[in-house]
Parts: sequence; C-alpha cells; structure tokens
Amino acid sequence: MRDEFSLDQKLEAMLCVALEPISTEELADVVETDAPDVLAALRALRQEFVDDRRGFQIVELASGWVMQSSPDVAQWVVKFANRDVSHRLSSAALETLAIIAYRQPISRAQITALRGVNVDGVCRLLEQRGYIEEQGRAAGPGQPILYGTTESFLDRMGLAALRDLPPIEEFMPPVAMANEIVDEMFLVADMVEDI
Repeated sequence: MRDEFSLDQKLEAMLCVALEPISTEELADVVETDAPDVLAALRALRQEFVDDRRGFQIVELASGWVMQSSPDVAQWVVKFANRDVSHRLSSAALETLAIIAYRQPISRAQITALRGVNVDGVCRLLEQRGYIEEQGRAAGPGQPILYGTTESFLDRMGLAALRDLPPIEEFMPPVAMANEIVDEMFLVADMVEDI
C-alpha cells in the first residue's frame, strides 16, 4: 500500500497532539525516516509558518520540538482560555482536583500514587486554570512542590471555605482504613522521589 501522506503532514499531526517536546530522533523513528531528513523538514515547516504568519509556530526546545500558539496572537488565546467553555474539566482533572482539595498540601508524586497514573499534565492544567497553586515545599530530598486549592477553586465550587467541602467519608471507605492506604502510598511515593 502506497503512503499517501507527506513527511510534513505526519510531522504536523504528531506535533499537534504531543503533550511534551518530541526529539528529532523520536519523530524520525515514528515516520521511519532518517533524523537529518526530519530535522530539515521541521526547519522548513518552522520557516513556512513564520512566512505565512500562521497562528501557531513550530519551536525547537532543548528537549525536542513543540507546536505552540504564536506570541503574535497571545491576546486572543488568553481571551479564549478564559471563556466559561474552556473551564470544563475532564474526569481525570476533577479526580485530581478532589485529591488536592481533601489532602492538601500534597505533592504531585503523592497524587500520582493515589491515582495510579502520572498527573504532571493535569496539575499543570489545574494550575493554569487557577484552581491550584504552590503552597510550599516538602522537607527532604528534592523538596517537591506541595499543592493546594485557591480561592478561585472555592468560588467555582460555590464554597466559602474548605470546611464547607462535603465530608470525605461519604465517598471513601472508613477513615482509618483509608488513612492506612494513603500513608502506604505516600511512603512509596516519597521513596520514588528520593531515587
């Protein structure tokens, strides 16, 4: 079967969905092409987007390539991001937000241990939306950031204070059992952070 898509199309599509920078070598591996050819195509695309004054650009960072909105249109991106429609959260984001609300201050590694999946992207989203913020650093190696909720979170939830959250017991197993499970997860998360 003949491949009907150009290298440019493939690279654009991958960069559109990437959540973090992708190296030239990773892109070359996926499209089954030599890295120098991919690098040349990326640089040509980058220049094409600049010449065409597109609303997005291809940027080479230390760890790889990303597609991001152009600084020229930043005011419209900010306006769009602040619309009510953009404030809807996925179930993963809501679950992460609930964990932070009930266990704050809490580190990303501790949230990851509770959820069982990496929460870096979700935490960045919640921080960008203004629902969580850094509340300090944990003691110990690496001093990970500890997150807590913001006043914006309380406003969106219709709460005056955290004490107004529904009791967690309504959603969890008995508190003693849940605390044992959480303490074990935090111990594992702290060990991982120390590595």
